[in-house]
Amino acid sequence: MTSIARKNLLEDIPRFIVAQAGIMFAVSLVTIQTGILNGFTRSTVLLIEGSDADIWVASDKMVQFEITEPLLYEQVNRVQEVEGVERAEALFLGSGRWKPQKGETSPLKLVGFDPSGVLFNPGTLTQGNIEALKQPYTVMVDQSRLGSLESSGVGDRARVGDLPAEIVALTEGSQSIAASTFLYSSLDTANAYANAGFTSRIKCQIRPGGETQCTNIYEKLDEPPDPSIVPQTRPPVGNDPITYILVSVRSGEDLAEVQRQIEKALPGTVAKTTAQMSQMTQDYWEKRTGLGFVLGLGAAVGVVVGAIVVAQILYSSVSDHLREFGTLKAMGASDWVLYGIIVEQSLWMAVLGYIPGMLLCWGVSAWAATKGIIILISPLSAAGVFGITVVMCVGSAFFAIQKVTRIDPAMVFKA
Repeated sequence: MTSIARKNLLEDIPRFIVAQAGIMFAVSLVTIQTGILNGFTRSTVLLIEGSDADIWVASDKMVQFEITEPLLYEQVNRVQEVEGVERAEALFLGSGRWKPQKGETSPLKLVGFDPSGVLFNPGTLTQGNIEALKQPYTVMVDQSRLGSLESSGVGDRARVGDLPAEIVALTEGSQSIAASTFLYSSLDTANAYANAGFTSRIKCQIRPGGETQCTNIYEKLDEPPDPSIVPQTRPPVGNDPITYILVSVRSGEDLAEVQRQIEKALPGTVAKTTAQMSQMTQDYWEKRTGLGFVLGLGAAVGVVVGAIVVAQILYSSVSDHLREFGTLKAMGASDWVLYGIIVEQSLWMAVLGYIPGMLLCWGVSAWAATKGIIILISPLSAAGVFGITVVMCVGSAFFAIQKVTRIDPAMVFKA
């Protein structure tokens, strides 16, 4: 019966090509849509999962990696004193504007870290070296975003706000698809960029219990700063804002206990493990933004279109071979034998449509990676798409099976 299924499938080559094109479309749409969803959410946590931190300390008002409230730099020392903490480092996130010498201004996400630190990892270095970031107003970017910055690479100069910037290094595998271009620099340079055009004053208040707490209040200057005057950067001090405190825990310490001790030592903060921080950020993008629903809807459309095409092809094939099926039935073939021919035909269509469709998707994902866009096709997701393809084709076969069940063997002997 295998030869009958194959012969029916390949008898009409144009029809066969149309069927395979429909299945390829369904496979490609489902794979790319799910790949974009997985790649998108994966890109939002590249900096989190790439770090060597065991714990991320943040404001208790944090929603996800890029939405949170600031901490104070002096809290880094307080975390360092907590029992079980081996090392604590500050990480700063801010906003800025990239102003190339020629071209349009583009938004930035400022990422300030300690170039001598060991807990934060800004991707894989491709050019330059991180030590160069110790010099004032030097920066590093992901090479996939050079085009958006209208930059050719290392050595290019521009302005961030009203301050100079020189690209001294390039990295890869660090840029979130959802965010503006990440601009990496030292903490003091990032702080200077974020606060350029502002003045600060210290405001102190007495908290319950008699403790005095002082914070910096930043106010915008009435007059823009003179662009010919470049202020000196300075190391962060106690009341300077930071965004996260990255913590490594001593070997053998209970991670959950260290988290509790940090939260106790710093009221108004939360201590999340790297896995918890990553999951919180991915959940935000998948569930709270509606992104998962939109991409899932696109994948569902692909399945529906593929199923309709396969159902039409199989139904038409059965209609064209009613006499052959009637002959088999008149010779004593059971309905299950006829069903087997149709199902086997649908399985061949699934396999022959899946293979080129998946190869096409891998080619698209490789091309997209050069543009800094992650289309994540894992072995598990590829297997899942194959299962969907088989179910889609076999399910479509049941429309054709309904016609076979109504065949009257006597039709073979009619004129």
